[in-house]
Amino acid sequence: MKLLDGAVVDHGGSLGRARALFPNALQPFVDLSTGINPHSYPLFDLPATSLSRLPEAARTRDLIEIAASTYGAPSPANVVAAPGTQILLPRVASLIVPGKALVLGPTYAEHARAAAIAGHQVAEVDNFEALAEADLAIIVNPNNPDGRVIERDRLLALAAGLRAKGGLLVVDEAFMDVGPREHSLAGDVGQGGIVVLRSFGKFFGLAGVRLGFALSDMATVERLETQFGPWAVAGPALEYGIRALADIGWQDAMRASLADASARLDVLFGRFDVPVVGGTTLYRFLRLLDAADLFSALGERGILLRHFSDRPSVLRAGLPGSELEWQRLESALAEWASRREDQSKDLKQ
Repeated sequence: MKLLDGAVVDHGGSLGRARALFPNALQPFVDLSTGINPHSYPLFDLPATSLSRLPEAARTRDLIEIAASTYGAPSPANVVAAPGTQILLPRVASLIVPGKALVLGPTYAEHARAAAIAGHQVAEVDNFEALAEADLAIIVNPNNPDGRVIERDRLLALAAGLRAKGGLLVVDEAFMDVGPREHSLAGDVGQGGIVVLRSFGKFFGLAGVRLGFALSDMATVERLETQFGPWAVAGPALEYGIRALADIGWQDAMRASLADASARLDVLFGRFDVPVVGGTTLYRFLRLLDAADLFSALGERGILLRHFSDRPSVLRAGLPGSELEWQRLESALAEWASRREDQSKDLKQ
């Protein structure tokens, strides 16, 4: 068990940080450091009123109804919309009195930080069964960055135990759009003691829209809505959320496309003896002894992967967004693999 605090942590997706790390890199960067879909939902002309007027309550209701249907919540009354999932984290952690918060890790570090902000004593555990001792248990499912999935029946059993003692299970399903949806708890939130988080920007490739959802029992949703007050979601985010979440045809086609792209990425890494040991169809999880060398070699070529300072042997790689980006990645991997082979030969001599 690793005790955690509320310190700010580094994340992928910062081109400013990338330029500081690799000032001589080829521009523009191929940013594979995030798990955001590089093929975003098609942009469209927004109604002028989405910018010139405060959001109408009826439009927010439309968004909630579509989100409830798309995610499989029991009803719209079980869904609250927010300006991104990130802003929900400390509010959700504050739904119960401060106690012991356990995060199933290694995982997305912001959950631990948010729980600490809410006053909990926070620790990361690597054993699912240990979560039963928590007052607040947090699981990312599928997990970021390794893609681990916890089955729905195990999650429901944990939730029942926590609920019996006034605890709370938080399941972050940010990547469930590309995960095994039969293991989502979205349809179970009415039982109480469960909060499911869903992210809009990752799968739809529109992270800058800042839109996310919390799914829970009706009383908990009402508590969260009261904290946000009116106009919590901006007009443009409402419009994109309503159209994209209702577009089931685009979603199905995109899932198939992402599956093909992630399989292609696995083959490419395999050609250069880079082991892919997990992930989702939006990102691949790599483990190798010279991960730091690969990160640096690709960074110097203007290709940014996600590295983890506390786990130097792992990397996360998102999907290239164009054929040019695929070619740049292949070329950089080939150059790195050739140099690694030369170094290995030198050591043997």
